[in-house]
Amino acid sequence: MIKRKSKTSIALAVALLLVVAGFNACGNKGNNAEPEKDNDSQSVVVEATLTPTSTPTPTPEPEFIDFASQLKLDMSSNSLKTEATVKNYVDGDTVHFDVPSSVVDTGLLKARFLAVNTPESTGKIEEYGKKASKFTRTALSNATSIILESDDSNWNLDSTGGRYLVWVWYKTADSDTYRNLNLELLQNGLAIASSTANNRYGEIAMSALTNAKACKLNLYSGEKDPDFFYGDAHELTLKELRLNIADYNGSKVAFEGVVTVNSDSTVYVEEYDSETGLYYGISIFYGYNLNGAGLEILHVGNRVRIVGSCQYYEAGGTYQIADVSYKVMKPNDPSNLQLLGTGYEAAFVEVDPETFVNGKVDMEIVEEDENGEVKTTTKTYAYADLIQGTTVSMKDLDVVSVYTTSNPASSSNGAMTLHCETQDGVKVDVRTVVLYDDNRNLITADAYEGRTISVKGIVEYFDGAYQIKVLSKEYITINH
Repeated sequence: MIKRKSKTSIALAVALLLVVAGFNACGNKGNNAEPEKDNDSQSVVVEATLTPTSTPTPTPEPEFIDFASQLKLDMSSNSLKTEATVKNYVDGDTVHFDVPSSVVDTGLLKARFLAVNTPESTGKIEEYGKKASKFTRTALSNATSIILESDDSNWNLDSTGGRYLVWVWYKTADSDTYRNLNLELLQNGLAIASSTANNRYGEIAMSALTNAKACKLNLYSGEKDPDFFYGDAHELTLKELRLNIADYNGSKVAFEGVVTVNSDSTVYVEEYDSETGLYYGISIFYGYNLNGAGLEILHVGNRVRIVGSCQYYEAGGTYQIADVSYKVMKPNDPSNLQLLGTGYEAAFVEVDPETFVNGKVDMEIVEEDENGEVKTTTKTYAYADLIQGTTVSMKDLDVVSVYTTSNPASSSNGAMTLHCETQDGVKVDVRTVVLYDDNRNLITADAYEGRTISVKGIVEYFDGAYQIKVLSKEYITINH
């Protein structure tokens, strides 16, 4: 007996067929599979197949554009131009150049690069600051020719009044074309904007900056700087520490330098600053608990990264770094001492006695805010204060008298203070540790009193005055 379909069943079947047709129209066109029938009920069974929607085409990654290859130096333009050579490097956007006296009377042009503001690397160290500084140094050290260009028809000074705003062009031995270093810093993501649009090359400079951001390069990568330590210490230079040391009292600091001397659980570290032409230094008290690996890092002649607390040492009336450590199981810990290089030597800069005792230095303190606005102040320092903790040498000192420490209970028993004068009457004190000759006999005042000597030592502060501390008998030469 054949069962007749009810109107309801027929309507449902029609509806389902319409659904299938709809699916086929939006999804799997051309799929004409027949619906299956149930042999018992003869009702229609609909099987619908949905095809997944296609994956959207990904947005292509932005391509790096070498804008510096597109910009050409026009020697016939109305801007001023001069050939230059590097006097010294300061950081990524500041270099001192030797130029003709017709440009600057002194022949020294302190240049601040137009349109860019690179991260700090000469005071408080900032992320990507070292990389920007290295980029500039590498480019100019390989240059066979350097041209400085003004932004208009004048050599313009920046807001400090001491630096000229310039475009820096250079070419190398393998190219006849000059490249614009300012633009290179922007396109490589090593600088932030600094009136970037408001200058001679504003349009292409902004394009370079925009492309660096799109390509997520360096400062705009969102990634950590591999050359920066992300610990809890203030990353700075020895210059910054020495110029503002009271501000860091009690703080954890980190800096780089060369280990010059090791004596009595203390090493001295110094670092040269090309901008001021001075070495800056400080003593590091490592105590008696530093492990062997840490002591190896503090070996004389090593270049190191020091991490420790800045402390005022009341007994000596000066500052030192203490609480240094090395975790063997965590060699990359940002709080660790770090070995950066070997084979370095102490500077032992020759110092004029008059300058040492009475010299003053006016230091220009330049500070920039996040927008590149610059404020400059001048601060006067005693010369000896600036070079405290560094290695120096001094010639032709007449030893007028000698004071010898006499205290059997002290480790300084037998140490001497040589009261010296120059031919011009300048008085300088030389303090020694306990000295022994090659036969381990104590060296006494008789060896030096009434003699003329030349010395090498460390500048230290004691009892309200600066003196030279001699840590080995080899550092005293008897002239006559």
